Amino acid sequence: MVSQLLELLNAYEEDPSVKLVIIKGEGKAFSAGGAVSVLLNVSWKEAAILFSTAYALDYLIATYAKTQVSLIRGIVMGGGAAFAVHGRFRVVTDDTVFAMPETALGLFPDVGASYYLSRLPGFFGEYVGLTGARLDGAEMLACGLATHFVPLEKFSALEDALCKANTGDPKIINNIIHDFSNKNPKLKEKSQFFRLKTINSCFSRRTVEEIISALEEEADKNKDDWISWTIKTLKKASPTSLKISLRSIRTGRLQGVGQCLIREFRMSCTVVRGKVCRDFFEGCRALLVDKDKNPKWEPSKLELVSNQMVDSYFAPLDDEAWTDIKLPVRPNLTSYAICKL
Repeated sequence: MVSQLLELLNAYEEDPSVKLVIIKGEGKAFSAGGAVSVLLNVSWKEAAILFSTAYALDYLIATYAKTQVSLIRGIVMGGGAAFAVHGRFRVVTDDTVFAMPETALGLFPDVGASYYLSRLPGFFGEYVGLTGARLDGAEMLACGLATHFVPLEKFSALEDALCKANTGDPKIINNIIHDFSNKNPKLKEKSQFFRLKTINSCFSRRTVEEIISALEEEADKNKDDWISWTIKTLKKASPTSLKISLRSIRTGRLQGVGQCLIREFRMSCTVVRGKVCRDFFEGCRALLVDKDKNPKWEPSKLELVSNQMVDSYFAPLDDEAWTDIKLPVRPNLTSYAICKL
């Protein structure tokens, strides 16, 4: 699917008859995630080829010359989230559910997530990336992951209007989507976005250990189910994944999308190679294969994950057959807009 999308989008970009590209899921989900299981049955070098193709597609979408609209219905998780979130117009609706739950699998938020998560308000990206928290459509709009919220009953009519417009002019496309949009969808009473002050206070800390400690201090002062859930989720995740994810997002704040993808390629190859840590394979066993939901992480505690171990995920692999992913220079790179249009 990734290879086919890459081929099609490259062809559409060169085709003068194509004015607008719409990406949507088939059915009631945009992308369900779970494709990581394929990595269990290939060598790490074969996995590297898969990663390089997927990241090339993500980079193409993020730098696409023609106007692209992502119509995001239902679940949008994992690698498929990149097809939606890197697009210029990101339209969500009532049943949209976004998450990057990789730390529970022994992975880290990749496919350019360190670029877009690091650009969310305050330290909301660290919170979403480390906990795998699920966001609904209204929360995606509030934090900037989405550009528009269109009620579900208007979704099909919006797509028809976009097609009938026969234009790729971003101003016209924006106006069309705007006409169908709910400008200020109401956040739920217990929305995580209302916790931004606490999130900024806790997730701005330098290390994962300090983040958890700050959350525990908050829990002592305030008996809040959300804080308890956040602490429990972090303590259940892979310690190694938490540490490399935090550094990845923090590093992403200072990098462009291409640089983030090149670095994440190194990290992904190191994960599937399994020489530093094999938590990915254990996470897949516990959540996807045996489904006992009881992974045995190794190292088992945050304090046992050394800085040297974390450093190794960000370094070139010590294999003469391995090279960094090569991404072309493209003139259409636009900065990720964390705002409502």
